[in-house]
Amino acid sequence: MGLAGLRIVLVEPAGPINIGAIARVMKNFGLYNLVLVNPQCDPLSSEALMMAVHGQDILESAVLVATLPEALHGCVRAIATTGRFRSLQTPLETPRTALPWLLEEPEKPTALIFGREDRGLSNEELNYAQRFVCIPTSQDYLILNLATAVAICCYELSQCVEQSNTQTLPQAELAPLDVLEAYYQHLESLLLKIGYVYPHTAASRMEKFRQLYNRAELKTGEVAMLRGILQQVEWAIKNQRDSENL
Repeated sequence: MGLAGLRIVLVEPAGPINIGAIARVMKNFGLYNLVLVNPQCDPLSSEALMMAVHGQDILESAVLVATLPEALHGCVRAIATTGRFRSLQTPLETPRTALPWLLEEPEKPTALIFGREDRGLSNEELNYAQRFVCIPTSQDYLILNLATAVAICCYELSQCVEQSNTQTLPQAELAPLDVLEAYYQHLESLLLKIGYVYPHTAASRMEKFRQLYNRAELKTGEVAMLRGILQQVEWAIKNQRDSENL
């Protein structure tokens, strides 16, 4: 188990001081892959670099992308952090219980996603994750600063590594998230075509499908099998229409 393939993903961070502090705490705990999705400030500003101290190299090597799917390209597992309860079947977990799951495939990229300072992640963005973490705080003051939330999670991740140095965890060939996303798009297209979902209900229905498949932890070969079924259904529909038009 290791941290080399783990990405810390920040969605539209707005504060250069926060970004700098996050780079610093990542360096403290041995994480080096920072991905910024459409940052709303300059991550190499003087404020950010000053706050990063010895983590300036993490800022300088940070990857900037336009969208969350780009940030997750190639990842096989993703956990999103959220400060609010979700009306979903997928439960909210604490960092200590959920984060070890990200490290079970040390040779493959995984991601821990953090939202905006003022409003976190949207429901659509949360759909790209398979599990969800909420950091428990006092009822007297529930809201955590972004850099503090990242620090807590980085600490827990480092402890996971420390505790597992002598353990061998089972390997699982999980499908990369971009492969899953292509399947979801294919499935939604077909379900719209056959009238199982309608444009105004597609988003909520597909969210339920995502939850189902996330629980199943699909392997690459299993996704290929499911896509094969969709392709066969499309072929059957086209073949039937062609025969009806003869």
